[in-house]
Amino acid sequence: MNPKRLVRLSNIIGIISIVLLVYWVFTFIIIEVFGLKVFRENITQTFYMSVLGILALMVGALIINIMFNLTRIAQKHNQDEQVTNKGKKVGWVLLLSFPILLLFLFGGDYMTSKKKERLLVETAKSIIESNTKKNEHLANYSFNVNWIVATKDILEILSKTDDNFPHVSIIVKDSIDSEPVFLGFTSYYHGKLSDTIQPIKKTFITKTTQSERIYLNSVFEDENGEYRYSSHDGRYELFYPFFKGQNRIVIYFTEYQRYGKIGS
Repeated sequence: MNPKRLVRLSNIIGIISIVLLVYWVFTFIIIEVFGLKVFRENITQTFYMSVLGILALMVGALIINIMFNLTRIAQKHNQDEQVTNKGKKVGWVLLLSFPILLLFLFGGDYMTSKKKERLLVETAKSIIESNTKKNEHLANYSFNVNWIVATKDILEILSKTDDNFPHVSIIVKDSIDSEPVFLGFTSYYHGKLSDTIQPIKKTFITKTTQSERIYLNSVFEDENGEYRYSSHDGRYELFYPFFKGQNRIVIYFTEYQRYGKIGS
């Protein structure tokens, strides 16, 4: 191959590699800083490993330029002006592409969040529609050993049905020393319960934020039947109220996901 063409090709490869590396670093920073979940696991891993390939291209192009040392030192005045004008256009194109990439990343994270919301809501509906007797038990809350043990067994069976089943708990409203509290019951309980070993309410108190308490109070006090969904940094939460006559509970789903939903 003509050395001049080889140097020109290496320059093109080097420039493309630098641009790709800038995009990669920009994308990586945005994803890590904002905790965006955009791509599926295989695409995410491939994306992270691609930096090695980009660096290899840059090093190879640099070595070729050093070996041949044929970079042009000077150009004619009119040619330089054409190159400068062309460079400005390319610079503007690259600059404008970053907001587009930013929109794509946040859009991908939004799509991941909406897809997770749909899946969690469908899971909640399937639990309510396909487990009538179990739902009656859950809704008929009473703080005693029988209800707690049976609830633990129900949630344990549900969690073992599907490998991808999210963490689920039951939230009820109760009181301790005349003070209202929200209690949470899961498939895990560290300790033993029996007729002689009675449960203690304070061990079941579930921590909530101010906004969550406002929502839960609207469910238990004002019969708000709307679910509450939130997502942040790969953590997805769904509060799904269930009413059975005068009895009310909230099915609470939580799931953490390292990767997004875009891709194959």
